Amino acid sequence: MSVVWYECKVKYRKTDETGGQKVLTEPYLVDALSYTEAEKRINEEMAAYISEEFKITNIKVANYAEIHPFENADRWFKSKISLIAYDEESGKERKTGMYMLVQANDVREAYDNTLHIMKNTMGEYSIPAIAESPIMDVFPYFSGEEGETEMLERFNALKASKPDKPEVEMIDHMEFETATEE
Repeated sequence: MSVVWYECKVKYRKTDETGGQKVLTEPYLVDALSYTEAEKRINEEMAAYISEEFKITNIKVANYAEIHPFENADRWFKSKISLIAYDEESGKERKTGMYMLVQANDVREAYDNTLHIMKNTMGEYSIPAIAESPIMDVFPYFSGEEGETEMLERFNALKASKPDKPEVEMIDHMEFETATEE
């Protein structure tokens, strides 16, 4: 069964360090089957974090093929992956884009994490863009049924893992003419 992620914007009042209050609207991701379930789940999840009143201002389907959490990372990055296929009839290459949400501390780490995720991919691909996402947190769905607990443990283990440094050999394709001594 395909996972559908919904981006839910939550508006609430937050007290800052000086005691002043300001109104924030922050996006969160939830895994749900419908808009109604997404609203129910975001209400349940946010009730655990926000003691005051909050309001769901928007719910929309998020365009993420996969979500990848990593430990010791506090921000989410949107990685655009272009899968490259060759059209035998026309002889041209075709690119199909997809987005992944990857957890990291900075853009470089997000790039490394994306390479780590894609390292076993059989086809050719490129990573044309990585940008910081405004997503504050991700709430996957786990029913608690047998088998689902294994998925929850695997998700938490993945969240607790730190990717190895990518084993990608950087090849310098730039050509420079060497100066001849006179």
